[in-house]
Amino acid sequence: MAAVMIGVDPHKASHTAVAISAAEVPLGELRVRACAAQAERLLAWAAAWPQRTWAIEGAGGLGHLLAQQLLAVGERVLDVPPKLGARVRLLATGDVNKNDPDDARSVAVAALRSAGVREVRPDDHAAVLKIWAKRYRDLGRTRTQVVCRLHAVLCELVPGGISKAITAGQAAQVLGSITLPDAVAAARCELAAAFIEDLRGIDARIRETRKKLAVAVQAAGTSLTGLFGVGPVIAAAVIGDVRDVSRFPGRDPFAAYNGTAPIEVSSGPRKIYRLSRRGNRRLNHAIHMAAVTQVRHRHSEGRAYYDKKLAEGKTPKEALRALKRQVSNAIFACLQAGARRAAARAKGPGGQQGNDSAASAAGWHPRHRRFGQATPGPGHHPTAAAGNPPPGPARGRGTAGHSPVAATLPPAPPQVQVERPQRSEDERPGGATRRRPHPAARKASGQGSLRKPQRPKGTSQAQKNSGGALDTKTSCH
Repeated sequence: MAAVMIGVDPHKASHTAVAISAAEVPLGELRVRACAAQAERLLAWAAAWPQRTWAIEGAGGLGHLLAQQLLAVGERVLDVPPKLGARVRLLATGDVNKNDPDDARSVAVAALRSAGVREVRPDDHAAVLKIWAKRYRDLGRTRTQVVCRLHAVLCELVPGGISKAITAGQAAQVLGSITLPDAVAAARCELAAAFIEDLRGIDARIRETRKKLAVAVQAAGTSLTGLFGVGPVIAAAVIGDVRDVSRFPGRDPFAAYNGTAPIEVSSGPRKIYRLSRRGNRRLNHAIHMAAVTQVRHRHSEGRAYYDKKLAEGKTPKEALRALKRQVSNAIFACLQAGARRAAARAKGPGGQQGNDSAASAAGWHPRHRRFGQATPGPGHHPTAAAGNPPPGPARGRGTAGHSPVAATLPPAPPQVQVERPQRSEDERPGGATRRRPHPAARKASGQGSLRKPQRPKGTSQAQKNSGGALDTKTSCH
């Protein structure tokens, strides 16, 4: 634990910092203007506490630049969610005024007492994906606004308006077929033409952004795009928000983070689970779009799983939620596989073999781009196909019944076939009850030497102790 925790409440024009000790005793306070020298002033003020840690509220928002500046000079920075700091301020005893120093102190206390606060990392390629994913999302929202306004104007020009799905070309054709009875209709036509031009410009920018996303996702070397229904846009949104998958100990915490895991609201003997509205909603929306895409295609395994849940008596919404959880598990498996490949590449020539080259050659056949392919195996996935496995290079030696993404994992140790040694007459079944003759009598009767039979070199210690009673196909790992 750091000797001094410095909480920072960032704003657009200024930043307020408060330093507290391990006992939550205030040590100092400083307010700096947001400028080019903001980091230098904060570091000069905090030089009195060599063992310090910075806790910034919303290090991915207004405090992003300050956090990256502190990381560049070797400081340790923690990212405190705004809700966590607000809860500390509300639950604090005594003065609970809402001002910048109190907010900064609440951030420091939250970072000091909470074990789940995430440490800020320098920007990497995931930040590039997050930037373009946000750009694509903003353009989509802008397009929706323009389309809604265009619909409203066309409803005043054409009885009943036009269909819900509209493009700039369709709107231009409808607009060209309208006669102008008066000046009011002419003004509305001019406004609709302006909206059509805005729509064309937005569509062009969306296409450009999608191309940049595709290039950035390809440079990331992820296997997410091999999942059915996951394209460059969804893959960029997932990687940009997750960044480091190692911060999730398993797929269940990951599902809780993206909101696909139900929340428990039990009381006493009653066990009740409800839909989760928590978690990262952007990531939840990306998983939702992938699940909806699978449901729309009847040949996908996701649609088969969806129909299976409907046959079990679940409602369409419940079946879709169950499918979203399976998609979340598949995405988590892909992210873990990508992290292993990145770690293998970082090791260089001395790293483990097979994490990269074998993955690229093992599993990316177009027929295997399904969400179930990213799970560990048929025993862990309820949507495994019941029929014959599809042909293709995904099933290599030692990977029968596994997915293409499973081929990206480190190779399992080779299984050694252990031969059963020849046992003597007394060691065979039923011979344990016989009374062994005296060694002298055995020698006199010519029954052979007293030496034990030779065992193969691969015999394990357990076999030696049990007289070779292990199965002949026991694998030595």
